[in-house]
Formats: sequence, structure tokens, C-alpha cells
Amino acid sequence: MEHRYIGTSGLRVSPICMGTMSFGTWSDKKESFKILDTAYERGINFFDTAEVYPVPPTAELAGVTEQIFGEWIKTRPRDSLIIATKVAGAASGWFVPPIRHGLTAIDRFHIETAVEGSLRRMGLDYIDLYQVHWPDTIVPMEESMEALDRLVQSGKVRYLGTSNENAYGLTKSNTIAHYEGLTRFQSIQNNFSLLNRRFLDELAIVCQREKISLLPYSPIGGGVLSGKYNGDKAPDNSRFGDYMAENNPRQAAMASRFVNEGTLASTAKYMEIAKEAGMSPVTLATAWSMNFDFVASTMIGARTADQLDDSLAALDVTLTDEIMKQCDEVHSQHLYPMG
Repeated sequence: MEHRYIGTSGLRVSPICMGTMSFGTWSDKKESFKILDTAYERGINFFDTAEVYPVPPTAELAGVTEQIFGEWIKTRPRDSLIIATKVAGAASGWFVPPIRHGLTAIDRFHIETAVEGSLRRMGLDYIDLYQVHWPDTIVPMEESMEALDRLVQSGKVRYLGTSNENAYGLTKSNTIAHYEGLTRFQSIQNNFSLLNRRFLDELAIVCQREKISLLPYSPIGGGVLSGKYNGDKAPDNSRFGDYMAENNPRQAAMASRFVNEGTLASTAKYMEIAKEAGMSPVTLATAWSMNFDFVASTMIGARTADQLDDSLAALDVTLTDEIMKQCDEVHSQHLYPMG
């Protein structure tokens, strides 16, 4: 299997990364192990988690995903795995993390507390890629980067990344790292899919010019690009179906952002392109996200091991210029809230 470097780091990863956010809620431990075994046996060496997982995040379950994943890690050679996790960002207008009583920050105390917790839950001596889950707009970036650099110097972390960041934040953080002699961000993990192309602006340019890798998450638009929401109603036991049914304004807003008239119209057309090309829409969407020079590894997720087949099939697919052109035409016809 082809392996790609993350940024200018020594991390060589499979072009697909196995995400774990369902472990402990939508996927019990037995199914989580099946998902991980299936991915590993197909050649996936890159796995991503976070201290706030599983999703939807709750104070009662936060950290359970890392515990489940940590038990599985013991069944495989540690040096055959590239393991990534994240420190929760500060409380913001859209989300208050259900850990440390919602008082999280990207400062030295919270970074050190978070990494020690992740190492303990997963039973690890070190983490290959440690990421900021979302930015802190209050704590000075100088303080955050210095605190993260201490983790690298201590040997607890090999490399650093960020997530849900904008072009200014990524550039500013790495500029500080450069002039202060600190460890820089090698990656950025942002939402990027056929339904959300906002990364293809200044962020893509930053990544290309500064040799920073995108690790795109939600390549199938939270499941929308599978086509399962294109029926008369949201399917049972689906993420956004559950969100729509719950009395939670934040989750309802997220569901409407992903599932709306524009995204469903586009998905219908992408399904036609996939059918004509002889592949599933999930395979098409996953392969599309892997098709950019600034992408190192695409994050996939699953509730069951059976759901992995279509995503992993993208490992053996090379999209033609004609298919890419057809996808661009769909995007130009349908503008929707996701970007």
C-alpha cells in the first residue's frame, strides 16, 4: 500500500485513517474491535481519537473511546501503528466540552492534564500525533505553542497538529513556532468533502506552500453522501436522524447544516456519477477527498465493520479527470450552507 508523509514529519501513514468517535456509543467494544481489526487487516496503520470521544460527547462517557482503543492497541505491535489523539479546545459559542467542568483551555495546565489522561487511558508511553481539537481564541498562541512543544521535548508526543482551524490561525501558530524555535503543526484536521469545499481557499494554499498536510474528516458528509438521507425520512439509528429527534439545539443545527435541500440535491447527482462509474457513492466521496496533493490521509468512520467496505474500496480507486470534472459541475450548480 502507498504511504504518505504527514507534513515534513517522519510519520508515514496509510491514505485512509480509521476514526474512532463512535466507540462507546454507536459501537460497543466488540464491534469497535471488529472495526479496528478490519481496518488493520486491510493495511490501515493510522488511527485517530480524542479525549472527548465518543460522540455525542457527554461528561459520563468522555474518555471511553480511548479506553476501548487502548485495549485493542495491546493486540497489535505498537510500532506498526500511528496513533493520533486530541486535546479539547476552549469553550466557545458552539460547544462547551463536557470535561474538566467545561473550563478547558489550550494552556500549559490543560494540555499537560489532557495528554497524561490520554496516555493513561490508552496505556501508551507516547502519542505519534497530538492535535488541538479546536482553537482557543483567548490564550495567546505563544503560550499554547510553548506548552505543546514541551510535550515533544519530553518524548510524550512525536509531532503536533491542529484541527478546525482557519488560515490565519494555522499560519500565525507556525510563524510563532518558527521564530521561537518551537515545534510546529505538521497537520490540520478540518471538514472537507464533496459537500464542503471551504478548504479549497487560503487553507489549501497555506498547506501547499508550507508543506502542512490536511487530514480531512467527514469525507462522506456525516453519512449524507451515502444517499441514506435521500429517502422520505431519515433512517433509524442514523446520526442526523438521532440529532433531529433529540431536544438539543446544537445538534439540531448541525443536522440541518448537513441535511438540507441543497446537500440532498447534490448527493442525488453524485450518486448518479458513482453509479455510472461502477462504484458506490461512499467510495466516490472517499476517493475524491484523497485526490488532492495536500491531503495525507482521509479520516473515515463506521458504526459497524460492514460499513467499512465501501470506504476502504477507495484505496483501489483512481478517479479520472472526467469524473473530477463531473463532480465540479455538480458543486457549481448547488450552493448550500456547508460551503
